[in-house]
Amino acid sequence: MLDLIVLGLHLFICFLIFVVIWRGPKDVDLSSSSTGTVETDPGVLILIGKEDDIKKSRRVTAKVNGREVVVFYHEGKFHVLDSRCYHEGGPLCLGEIEDINGQACIVCPWHKYVITLETGEGLYEGINPLEPSPTPQWQSKGVKQRIHKVTIDNGNVYVSPPDLSVSFDSDYFADKYKNGGELAMKKQSKSQAAEEAVARKQNHGECTNEEPLS
Repeated sequence: MLDLIVLGLHLFICFLIFVVIWRGPKDVDLSSSSTGTVETDPGVLILIGKEDDIKKSRRVTAKVNGREVVVFYHEGKFHVLDSRCYHEGGPLCLGEIEDINGQACIVCPWHKYVITLETGEGLYEGINPLEPSPTPQWQSKGVKQRIHKVTIDNGNVYVSPPDLSVSFDSDYFADKYKNGGELAMKKQSKSQAAEEAVARKQNHGECTNEEPLS
Protein backbone atom coordinates (compact mmCIF):
# COMPACT_ATOMS: atom_id res chain seq x y z
CA MET A 1 0.00 0.00 0.00
CA LEU A 2 2.84 2.36 0.92
CA ASP A 3 4.50 1.62 -2.39
CA LEU A 4 1.37 2.70 -4.25
CA ILE A 5 1.23 6.01 -2.34
CA VAL A 6 4.88 6.74 -3.09
CA LEU A 7 4.38 5.86 -6.74
CA GLY A 8 1.31 8.12 -6.91
CA LEU A 9 3.22 11.06 -5.37
CA HIS A 10 6.07 10.49 -7.79
CA LEU A 11 3.74 10.53 -10.79
CA PHE A 12 2.00 13.69 -9.51
CA ILE A 13 5.33 15.54 -9.08
CA CYS A 14 6.38 14.50 -12.58
CA PHE A 15 3.08 15.83 -13.92
CA LEU A 16 3.61 19.19 -12.21
CA ILE A 17 7.14 19.48 -13.63
CA PHE A 18 5.81 18.70 -17.10
CA VAL A 19 3.13 21.43 -16.83
CA VAL A 20 5.68 24.05 -15.71
CA ILE A 21 8.05 23.21 -18.57
CA TRP A 22 5.23 23.15 -21.14
CA ARG A 23 3.83 26.55 -20.21
CA GLY A 24 7.24 28.23 -19.99
CA PRO A 25 7.77 31.89 -19.10
CA LYS A 26 5.22 34.47 -20.18
CA ASP A 27 5.97 36.35 -23.39
CA VAL A 28 7.48 39.79 -22.89
CA ASP A 29 5.80 42.69 -24.69
CA LEU A 30 8.57 44.23 -26.78
CA SER A 31 6.33 46.63 -28.62
CA SER A 32 6.57 49.32 -25.95
CA SER A 33 9.42 50.79 -23.98
CA SER A 34 9.57 51.93 -20.36
CA THR A 35 8.35 55.36 -21.47
CA GLY A 36 5.24 53.92 -23.09
CA THR A 37 6.16 54.96 -26.61
CA VAL A 38 5.84 52.61 -29.57
CA GLU A 39 8.25 52.79 -32.47
CA THR A 40 6.80 52.94 -35.96
CA ASP A 41 7.10 49.68 -37.80
CA PRO A 42 8.93 50.47 -41.06
CA GLY A 43 6.98 47.69 -42.74
CA VAL A 44 3.62 49.38 -42.16
CA LEU A 45 2.10 50.91 -45.30
CA ILE A 46 0.34 54.26 -45.13
CA LEU A 47 -2.84 54.72 -47.14
CA ILE A 48 -2.72 57.73 -49.47
CA GLY A 49 -5.99 57.34 -51.33
CA LYS A 50 -7.94 55.54 -54.00
CA GLU A 51 -6.03 54.61 -57.13
CA ASP A 52 -8.76 55.90 -59.47
CA ASP A 53 -9.06 59.24 -57.64
CA ILE A 54 -5.32 59.93 -57.88
CA LYS A 55 -5.23 58.89 -61.53
CA LYS A 56 -8.00 61.38 -62.20
CA SER A 57 -6.40 64.31 -60.35
CA ARG A 58 -2.88 63.44 -61.58
CA ARG A 59 -1.25 64.92 -58.45
CA VAL A 60 -2.10 65.14 -54.76
CA THR A 61 -0.31 65.99 -51.54
CA ALA A 62 -0.48 63.78 -48.46
CA LYS A 63 1.14 63.25 -45.06
CA VAL A 64 3.42 60.31 -44.31
CA ASN A 65 4.29 60.21 -40.61
CA GLY A 66 3.72 63.97 -40.51
CA ARG A 67 5.95 64.52 -43.54
CA GLU A 68 4.35 66.14 -46.58
CA VAL A 69 4.78 64.27 -49.85
CA VAL A 70 3.48 64.83 -53.35
CA VAL A 71 2.06 61.99 -55.43
CA PHE A 72 2.23 62.25 -59.21
CA TYR A 73 0.50 59.97 -61.69
CA HIS A 74 2.34 60.38 -64.97
CA GLU A 75 2.32 58.19 -68.06
CA GLY A 76 0.85 55.20 -66.26
CA LYS A 77 3.14 55.30 -63.19
CA PHE A 78 2.85 56.63 -59.66
CA HIS A 79 5.74 58.67 -58.22
CA VAL A 80 5.99 59.96 -54.65
CA LEU A 81 8.55 62.56 -53.56
CA ASP A 82 9.07 64.96 -50.68
CA SER A 83 6.75 67.83 -51.56
CA ARG A 84 9.32 70.59 -50.95
CA CYS A 85 12.20 71.12 -53.38
CA TYR A 86 15.65 70.31 -52.01
CA HIS A 87 16.97 73.71 -53.16
CA GLU A 88 14.92 76.21 -51.15
CA GLY A 89 11.70 74.42 -50.30
CA GLY A 90 9.62 75.31 -53.33
CA PRO A 91 6.24 73.52 -53.67
CA LEU A 92 6.80 70.77 -56.23
CA CYS A 93 3.06 70.09 -56.39
CA LEU A 94 2.77 73.32 -58.40
CA GLY A 95 5.57 72.50 -60.83
CA GLU A 96 5.39 71.37 -64.43
CA ILE A 97 6.35 67.86 -65.54
CA GLU A 98 8.73 67.84 -68.49
CA ASP A 99 10.53 65.14 -70.45
CA ILE A 100 14.28 65.74 -70.26
CA ASN A 101 16.65 63.30 -71.91
CA GLY A 102 13.94 60.67 -71.89
CA GLN A 103 13.28 61.12 -68.17
CA ALA A 104 10.09 62.50 -66.63
CA CYS A 105 11.11 65.45 -64.44
CA ILE A 106 9.32 67.90 -62.15
CA VAL A 107 10.45 71.51 -62.51
CA CYS A 108 10.27 73.52 -59.29
CA PRO A 109 8.07 76.62 -59.80
CA TRP A 110 10.34 78.85 -57.72
CA HIS A 111 13.79 78.53 -59.26
CA LYS A 112 13.26 76.02 -62.08
CA TYR A 113 15.34 73.27 -60.46
CA VAL A 114 14.86 70.00 -62.32
CA ILE A 115 14.27 66.72 -60.46
CA THR A 116 13.67 63.28 -61.98
CA LEU A 117 10.47 61.62 -60.81
CA GLU A 118 11.95 58.13 -60.95
CA THR A 119 15.15 58.61 -58.94
CA GLY A 120 15.02 62.06 -57.31
CA GLU A 121 18.20 63.16 -59.08
CA GLY A 122 18.85 66.86 -59.56
CA LEU A 123 19.68 67.68 -63.20
CA TYR A 124 21.51 70.68 -64.62
CA GLU A 125 22.80 71.80 -67.99
CA GLY A 126 26.57 71.95 -68.21
CA ILE A 127 29.23 72.31 -70.88
CA ASN A 128 32.71 70.91 -71.33
CA PRO A 129 34.97 73.93 -71.94
CA LEU A 130 37.62 71.66 -73.47
CA GLU A 131 35.38 70.82 -76.41
CA PRO A 132 35.95 72.86 -79.61
CA SER A 133 32.27 73.79 -79.82
CA PRO A 134 30.81 73.05 -76.38
CA THR A 135 27.07 72.54 -76.23
CA PRO A 136 25.03 72.33 -73.01
CA GLN A 137 24.20 68.79 -71.92
CA TRP A 138 22.06 67.57 -69.08
CA GLN A 139 24.06 66.13 -66.21
CA SER A 140 23.21 64.70 -62.79
CA LYS A 141 24.03 66.23 -59.41
CA GLY A 142 23.17 62.92 -57.75
CA VAL A 143 20.03 62.04 -55.78
CA LYS A 144 18.80 65.18 -54.02
CA GLN A 145 15.08 64.59 -53.47
CA ARG A 146 13.77 61.75 -51.30
CA ILE A 147 11.69 59.23 -53.23
CA HIS A 148 9.05 57.20 -51.37
CA LYS A 149 8.12 53.63 -52.27
CA VAL A 150 4.62 53.18 -53.71
CA THR A 151 2.46 50.07 -53.35
CA ILE A 152 -0.83 49.53 -55.19
CA ASP A 153 -3.15 47.01 -53.57
CA ASN A 154 -6.83 46.34 -54.14
CA GLY A 155 -7.46 49.73 -55.73
CA ASN A 156 -5.65 51.70 -53.03
CA VAL A 157 -2.36 53.60 -53.14
CA TYR A 158 0.01 53.12 -50.19
CA VAL A 159 3.38 54.66 -49.34
CA SER A 160 6.08 53.12 -47.17
CA PRO A 161 7.49 55.20 -44.28
CA PRO A 162 10.84 56.79 -45.19
CA ASP A 163 14.10 55.09 -44.28
CA LEU A 164 15.68 57.89 -42.25
CA SER A 165 18.96 55.99 -41.90
CA VAL A 166 19.76 57.44 -45.33
CA SER A 167 19.63 61.23 -45.70
CA PHE A 168 18.84 63.44 -48.69
CA ASP A 169 19.00 67.19 -49.25
CA SER A 170 15.20 67.48 -49.28
CA ASP A 171 15.06 66.20 -45.68
CA TYR A 172 15.91 69.69 -44.39
CA PHE A 173 12.78 71.28 -45.84
CA ALA A 174 10.65 68.22 -45.11
CA ASP A 175 11.50 68.66 -41.43
CA LYS A 176 11.09 72.43 -41.60
CA TYR A 177 7.54 72.17 -42.93
CA LYS A 178 6.65 69.01 -40.99
CA ASN A 179 5.30 70.79 -37.92
CA GLY A 180 4.22 74.39 -37.86
CA GLY A 181 4.06 74.72 -41.60
CA GLU A 182 2.31 78.08 -41.36
CA LEU A 183 5.17 79.52 -39.34
CA ALA A 184 7.66 78.21 -41.85
CA MET A 185 5.69 79.77 -44.69
CA LYS A 186 6.05 83.21 -43.07
CA LYS A 187 9.82 82.96 -43.54
CA GLN A 188 9.50 82.94 -47.31
CA SER A 189 10.72 86.00 -49.14
CA LYS A 190 8.11 88.21 -50.76
CA SER A 191 9.30 87.20 -54.21
CA GLN A 192 8.91 83.52 -53.41
CA ALA A 193 5.43 84.10 -51.99
CA ALA A 194 4.47 86.07 -55.11
CA GLU A 195 5.79 83.36 -57.42
CA GLU A 196 3.85 80.70 -55.52
CA ALA A 197 0.66 82.80 -55.68
CA VAL A 198 1.02 83.10 -59.46
CA ALA A 199 1.67 79.36 -59.75
CA ARG A 200 -1.39 78.59 -57.64
CA LYS A 201 -3.53 80.84 -59.81
CA GLN A 202 -2.24 79.19 -62.96
CA ASN A 203 -3.01 75.77 -61.45
CA HIS A 204 -6.49 76.86 -60.34
CA GLY A 205 -5.37 77.26 -56.76
CA GLU A 206 -4.85 73.69 -55.62
CA CYS A 207 -2.17 71.03 -55.85
CA THR A 208 -4.88 68.47 -56.47
CA ASN A 209 -5.90 69.93 -59.81
CA GLU A 210 -5.15 68.07 -62.98
CA GLU A 211 -1.68 68.34 -64.43
CA PRO A 212 -1.57 71.11 -67.07
CA LEU A 213 -1.68 69.68 -70.53
CA SER A 214 1.18 70.63 -72.87
